[in-house]
Amino acid sequence: MKIAMENQFFVLLFMLEMFLFSSSSVLADDHISAVGDPGMKRDGLRVAFEAWNFCNEVGSEAPQMGSPRAADCFDLSKSSLVHKVTEAENRLGVGKPFPGLSPVASKNPDLYAAEKEQYLGSLCEVEDTPNPWHFWMVMLKNGNFDTRSGLCPQNGRKVGPFPPTGRFPCFGSGCMNQPLLYHQQTQLMGGGKMKGGFNGTYDLGADIRGGIQNISYFEVVWEKAVGSGSWVFSHKVKTTKNYPWLMLYLRADATKGFSGGYHYQTRGMMKTLPESPNFKVELTLNVKQGGGPQSQFYLLDIGSCWKNNGAPCDGDVLTDVTRYSEMIINPQTPAWCSPTNLNACPPYHITPKDKKIYRNDTANFPYGAYHYYCSPGNAMHLEQPVSICDPYSNPQAQELVQIVPHPIWAEYGYPSKQGQGWIGDPRTWKLDVGGLSSRLYFYQDPGTPPAKRIWTSVDVGTEIFISNKDEIAEWTLSDFNVILTSPRQ
Repeated sequence: MKIAMENQFFVLLFMLEMFLFSSSSVLADDHISAVGDPGMKRDGLRVAFEAWNFCNEVGSEAPQMGSPRAADCFDLSKSSLVHKVTEAENRLGVGKPFPGLSPVASKNPDLYAAEKEQYLGSLCEVEDTPNPWHFWMVMLKNGNFDTRSGLCPQNGRKVGPFPPTGRFPCFGSGCMNQPLLYHQQTQLMGGGKMKGGFNGTYDLGADIRGGIQNISYFEVVWEKAVGSGSWVFSHKVKTTKNYPWLMLYLRADATKGFSGGYHYQTRGMMKTLPESPNFKVELTLNVKQGGGPQSQFYLLDIGSCWKNNGAPCDGDVLTDVTRYSEMIINPQTPAWCSPTNLNACPPYHITPKDKKIYRNDTANFPYGAYHYYCSPGNAMHLEQPVSICDPYSNPQAQELVQIVPHPIWAEYGYPSKQGQGWIGDPRTWKLDVGGLSSRLYFYQDPGTPPAKRIWTSVDVGTEIFISNKDEIAEWTLSDFNVILTSPRQ
């Protein structure tokens, strides 16, 4: 009888502990994550790689590299890693079949890459609620633009070759090439550590084993201790005279639909798309090298797509518009917006208390908070003066709101002064991205219903913008999470 009573006591105690635990979890965590791997803590990693030319296409594949899409996806089973993607699948290129490949994409490098990403996503897919998810995405982009190539449309409209203008770097024919890509498949190392990576160069004749002193270079290495902590992604990108404009980001993309900057179905980590104002982003960032004065280092870059009349994008590149909001933390990045340069400012600023301040209100407009604003090239009712966004670097028109550290952003958890979060100041950030992005100015046609600001990509990284000498940026990212919050009352 005593033993039975003791057993009943322990059962009741266990049930009470479980109730208290579940209750405290609800109280402490009244939100859910939008990503499949909250905080990058899952031992079974899902990570992929994509490379782009200037207008977010492929153009042509690098010799012997296949289509510039690859993935490293595995589950941890007892004491071994069970990989989901083979190296043969990572090397698939135009002309090589895979399940689901459409005939029209088989010989087209741009369409092939898009469908290969979907195929790799199917191999890496993790079932979840409310939707399955696929992988974190390493995005690499070459900023060279050969205007004589005819490869890039103008605000979505096909244009033929035109003479160089001096605005875009290009060393000559072939400057828009895709990179050499090398994959170090994740392995279980000694001491219970897992480690893998991607690296390579745009210099097609180079051997990175001989060093990177005179060549372009990119590298992303991930590592984690089994059963604890976050994956730590270490990034490095190096520019050269031939490749002076390179971009490297780690992205959480939509699991279906159009991610920021793309006009076809993508695969990614966000199983639920965050909508302004109801989401936050957490991350730990350690910038080790900044990439020089031209490095537009994004503490956070969020991207989406909606039309100028507020309707969601549908793949029509003539009317779709990519929208970006970017916080640049490089203290060498100035605020181009000023009382004497109003075309680099949004038409108005909205305070955290929802007060609207117009850019010609020189006593109150926070000019120092904006690096640059530019309008979409297909907008029909722009308020003068305007600066039109580059019409070639996305497959459709685009709109940019680039901000820099300023006291006006402090209420959202963003840097309030230059140098915060920069070299020597690693931080864990908790950013009210939804609250801030709900108040930023984005163009819309007069008299149309407000667009739903639903974001399809969230990323961290840098864009080294046409450096005049070799530059290196290096940083680590961990604990990345996109958190859905309750609608504000």
